[in-house]
Amino acid sequence: PRPASTDPWFDAPALTAGDTPGTLLRHRPVTVQVYGVQPGNVTAHQLMYVTTDFDGSRTVATGILMIPEDGTPPQDRRLIGYSEANDSLGPDCMPSTQWTGGNQTDPSLFSALGPVAQMFGRGWAVMMSDTANDGDTAPNGFSIGRFSGPATLDGLRAAIALPEAGLAPDVPAGIFGIAGGGVAAGFAAEMAGSYAPELNLVGTVLQAMVVDSATFERTADGGIGAGFVFANSLGFAAKYPEIDLDAELTPLGRAAADRFHSTCQGLYLMFPFVPLSALYVGGRPADNPVFARAYAENTLGTRPDEVPNAPVLITSCRDDFLVPYEDARNLGDFWRDHGADVEFDPSVCGVGDILTDPVRVEVARV
Repeated sequence: PRPASTDPWFDAPALTAGDTPGTLLRHRPVTVQVYGVQPGNVTAHQLMYVTTDFDGSRTVATGILMIPEDGTPPQDRRLIGYSEANDSLGPDCMPSTQWTGGNQTDPSLFSALGPVAQMFGRGWAVMMSDTANDGDTAPNGFSIGRFSGPATLDGLRAAIALPEAGLAPDVPAGIFGIAGGGVAAGFAAEMAGSYAPELNLVGTVLQAMVVDSATFERTADGGIGAGFVFANSLGFAAKYPEIDLDAELTPLGRAAADRFHSTCQGLYLMFPFVPLSALYVGGRPADNPVFARAYAENTLGTRPDEVPNAPVLITSCRDDFLVPYEDARNLGDFWRDHGADVEFDPSVCGVGDILTDPVRVEVARV
């Protein structure tokens, strides 16, 4: 497959006054290919559409819509906004690339296979937003929920607008998100009622999402997932202009950031146990006012007037060694206190389980 960053199709057009969030700018049919397999009963389209950036400005995102060709009548079709566990900063890393044969080593692709297969088995269409333009070589602000949340909702709008998809304007839609995708899905659930009230959103499933980047840093800094902690902070620096990485990073941090900015998250797995104090001159970004403000603006469960308007299932792990379960519990309780319908069903994914019984972990997660 051709990398998105060298494919002219991903060159974003200049937006006009009529290009409102959710506007479908362009689309093309593509072939789904995963690990060399091309399923014969799934059709797919890459979409480019308008969305809203964290500062309220309009921007462009891409994504892929996949529809099982199983004879499901149009009136019975369902639509899922699937937000992968993708924390990549570089281009050519997102679902548009993964599900058409590129970036096949990404763990977020592997972790999506089970749930997506189940969705296809039920005849559901699956829309995966790239939460960015996957062809854009600038670092991706994947960790900024007030950008990725709208991108998820506008991806659903764009999928519905695609004539070839045959989706009804009021098609029942769900949201599914895990890890980095859980941030996007969580904000999409929070914002749906005010941002995209026309969507017929019927439910959301969230797992292992970063609720508050400050507590995420304090929990996982210097641990086995240190690379993802660092990447999370770089995602904020990618979009917040007041964060001056040249001034904030140590020489080691600048070298690591240069590498992270141009690669996919598989690399971050190779960066364990490196403390943020070795990468940032001031130590943890959460203790730095410029980062702290950005983190606070993108913390879930802080706005009483923004709570999910459809049922939510939170399946985060009680013994998660990266993201504190207490944050997920407090988030659900906050939503409940302000009128949302929330259920908890903690999953199994502690480090001991992963190392000793990975099959149990995968079965429990799916």
